Amino acid sequence: MKISPQWLRDFVDLDVNFHQLADALTQAGIAVESVRGEGDDTIFEMDVTTNRPDAMNHYGIARECSAIYDLPLQAIQPKLSAISAVKPVSSKVPSGASEAAFPIEIQDPEGCARFTGRVLRGVTIKSSPANIAQRLALLDQRPISNAVDATNYTLWEMGKPTHVFDLDLLEGGTIIVRRARAGEMLKTLDGVERKLTPEDLVVADARKPVGLAGTMGGFDTMITEKTRNILIESAWWDPVLVRKMSRRHGLHTDASHRFERGADYESTVLSCDRVAELILQSGGGELMDRPIDVIARPLDMAPIALHVAEVHRILGAKIEVAEILRILRHLGFELVPEPGEEVEFTVHVPSWRLDVEREIDLIEEIARLHGYDKFANTLPAYVGSVVEQPDAEKEEKLRTALLALGYNEAISSTFISHQDAEQFSAVPVIELANPLSEESSVMRTSMAPGMLNMMAYNLNRDNHSVRLFEAGNVFEATGNKTVEMKRIGIGSTGDAVDAGVHQRARSLTFFDLKGDVETLLAFFQHAAIEYDPKTPDYYHPGLSARAVIDGEMVAEFGKVSLEVASGRKIKQDVFLAEIHLDTLLKHSLREVRYQALPRHPAVERDFSFIFADSVVFARIQRTVDDLPLPELRNFVPAEIFRGGAVPSGKYSILLRASFQSNDRTLREEEVAQWSGQIIHALAGLGGTLRA
Repeated sequence: MKISPQWLRDFVDLDVNFHQLADALTQAGIAVESVRGEGDDTIFEMDVTTNRPDAMNHYGIARECSAIYDLPLQAIQPKLSAISAVKPVSSKVPSGASEAAFPIEIQDPEGCARFTGRVLRGVTIKSSPANIAQRLALLDQRPISNAVDATNYTLWEMGKPTHVFDLDLLEGGTIIVRRARAGEMLKTLDGVERKLTPEDLVVADARKPVGLAGTMGGFDTMITEKTRNILIESAWWDPVLVRKMSRRHGLHTDASHRFERGADYESTVLSCDRVAELILQSGGGELMDRPIDVIARPLDMAPIALHVAEVHRILGAKIEVAEILRILRHLGFELVPEPGEEVEFTVHVPSWRLDVEREIDLIEEIARLHGYDKFANTLPAYVGSVVEQPDAEKEEKLRTALLALGYNEAISSTFISHQDAEQFSAVPVIELANPLSEESSVMRTSMAPGMLNMMAYNLNRDNHSVRLFEAGNVFEATGNKTVEMKRIGIGSTGDAVDAGVHQRARSLTFFDLKGDVETLLAFFQHAAIEYDPKTPDYYHPGLSARAVIDGEMVAEFGKVSLEVASGRKIKQDVFLAEIHLDTLLKHSLREVRYQALPRHPAVERDFSFIFADSVVFARIQRTVDDLPLPELRNFVPAEIFRGGAVPSGKYSILLRASFQSNDRTLREEEVAQWSGQIIHALAGLGGTLRA
């Protein structure tokens, strides 16, 4: 945002050079990022935080200067001859409509709490005076005409967006603030024809919409050289409503930028009068009637109790009461002392400071204007000891293992879109009250969307071999409660083995990821672990699995389906895993114990069986594990074959068993007996032993 320090001197008699002023404002929390130009053409490039719309204008910055330098602030007082002394139309209109010659009706009090209008007649539309045009040009604002420039000048001067209509183009002699009707169209000032919905709030005449509330006016009622009669509008619009409309229509304007952060409710009459003054000064004309000020609902700022003892406690320093009063009164706060032994005030918050709601907010104002550099550098007192979280050792074990496996730790946003929430989970989502965008409107319900976005980000920058993991929480709405669950997301793509002089590159496969997951799960105690194919739809069927430990699912992993990958413009195989930490961490870490190598040889036996496709190896493994065979050291599949002489719907598997004793050499008849038990057990699964 650009600010002219010369313009500030209209309101505060500053006797410092512009570089000193820039440093003072930055120290007070109103950051000046750079100073450009010289003399009257000097410009401050400022970074004003989103919670301070009151400082997004020259008068707001001048108010800060008055508090910093303890100087009086010159009020904005439009001179509208004798008629300016006439009070506005009464705001006690029960129906939300004005009693003036030009009626204004507010049908949506929640969206529009206040609407003020001014009527000018006999105005000449022409170029703005040189001083107005020069100041706007200095802020990179293109001068248009004296009427339109008056609204822009007022916006940058006092921060209140206003709008001017060609009064003669408003049909029916009225203004109505209402919701748009389904299918209504509005051509805005940028020349775009916009289709409206009942979610949109519009300013309308008796027949049609003439402006998108708080965002942009209509093309059909804009000011032209033919305009002679003008209606000036200044209103207060609901910030959330304006923000949603601006996002929905892709229309971010200087007006919406301020309204969606909270405009000054009490400045509607003053801003109308200021625009009227500037137009009358340059274009002549006659000011008709009184201000048309319709209040649909009052916005009262709750008073705040301020305890001086609390100021001293929080800031760790004693600040004189006179200094506290000076700072807050310069900023527009009204302080009323309360009787009692302790020094306490009731503070009435000005209408332009919507960000101040609690006592701590007032203490922050005192601290930044008093000067952070005036506080001594001290360390906070601490009594106690560091307490380690109960699962810290387990989580650190997993993190260390993932790093050792070649993964890099990453962090993604905890916000995702509705579309991602629906695609990657089926749990009730938690909506954000004020989302930054439609793509970040709900709390994440899965680690998969963020991990896929990070993988795509790397692939789009020619980093084709990527291994990432992220530890974080996912969120689920359960009734009126929010449930947080710990997860680890893992993503990999590209080469498992890099090309070199002695080897070719090898691409990652599902079994590389499965091996990594097995490595992680092996750190924990468990009675049984099984893998099944019951995975979500975003995984590739046949190349994905769930890991189930002692009857509870602890992980799901696999290759991302082609449809999901192509939706993110990913053109190579991507593998994801999601570890359910809340379930996994119930298990203790496996205690590693030394065991001497056996002195006696092992005996291996192979078994070739034909099974139906429905009999998975996990079931075979479980059946063999249940046999009373203490000398069975290992039982693994060696080969799998389909087709040829093997009937359709079945497969041939070569199983290899290894027997070994710690204290003796095994006899042939023992091994034969144990082998017979295995054959009998597997036959019970429908298996056929091949010759």
